[in-house]
Amino acid sequence: MASSKAAGQYTARRIGAPNTLEHRVFIEKDGVPVSPFHDIPLYANEQQTVLNMIVEVPRWTNAKMEICKEETLNPIKQDIKKGKLRFVRNCFPHKGYLWNYGAFPQTWEDPNVVHPETKAKGDNDPLDVCEIGELVARPGEVKQVKVLGVMALLDEEETDWKIIVIDVNDPLAPKLNDIEDVERHLPGLLRATNEWFRIYKIPDGKPENQFAFSGECKNRKYATDIVRECAEAWERLITGKTQKGEIALTNVSVPHSPDRVDPGKLNIPKGENHLPAPIDPSIDKWFFISGAPSG
Repeated sequence: MASSKAAGQYTARRIGAPNTLEHRVFIEKDGVPVSPFHDIPLYANEQQTVLNMIVEVPRWTNAKMEICKEETLNPIKQDIKKGKLRFVRNCFPHKGYLWNYGAFPQTWEDPNVVHPETKAKGDNDPLDVCEIGELVARPGEVKQVKVLGVMALLDEEETDWKIIVIDVNDPLAPKLNDIEDVERHLPGLLRATNEWFRIYKIPDGKPENQFAFSGECKNRKYATDIVRECAEAWERLITGKTQKGEIALTNVSVPHSPDRVDPGKLNIPKGENHLPAPIDPSIDKWFFISGAPSG
């Protein structure tokens, strides 16, 4: 297993108050800002059985935090729609996100490639990860995890993979090695995960989300293949073989990357320690979605 030392070298540098448009969480390695998208290695051990995951959203919280693809060094920031900060709604009986939600570094879902089984193109983001361990994480935390399975959400005609993982230091980690182990030891979690992704946009007036594979969770081997494909896609992106579009590729460590820079030349603001700004109390409201439970 990966040592906890690997995770300890990464720290979060917070700018601006949480729940404001100015808030950013930069990731540092040994005090030097790095890109969580490009500079943190995907694999945390030589056998490639332990992976690094960047936490964007802690479990039970509602702020839709994500790695910002377009800004230099890709800080984590809250998503914005029509000039307003985005929060996911509480769809009864769920409160906020059900897991620590985040992304795998050095992965990219290529929008130029249609997946042969989902028949949909990639969503242009790093690969999404749901960490199901018992600890509630912090935004910007780097966890060492192992892959258990994957669901394929079809979001506005794009494939949006959701990799199911567990922190290798979690007490249950030795017992969870593939997707059927999750149902055995955490009964109901996969069903709740499917329901959450299906209904979470309904309070905002959107239709139900659809899934590939009838919502079935594919096993660890399938998920590992998806991770590898997305790592190869990122490799093409960072070395300039694929059009980058709006994505900021600035990094401080990737060999063969035309966008590699000297970290001393980057002007990232110093960390601040602001209290979170108040949020609208309606964010805590329950929404009761008709017909939500499904078999």
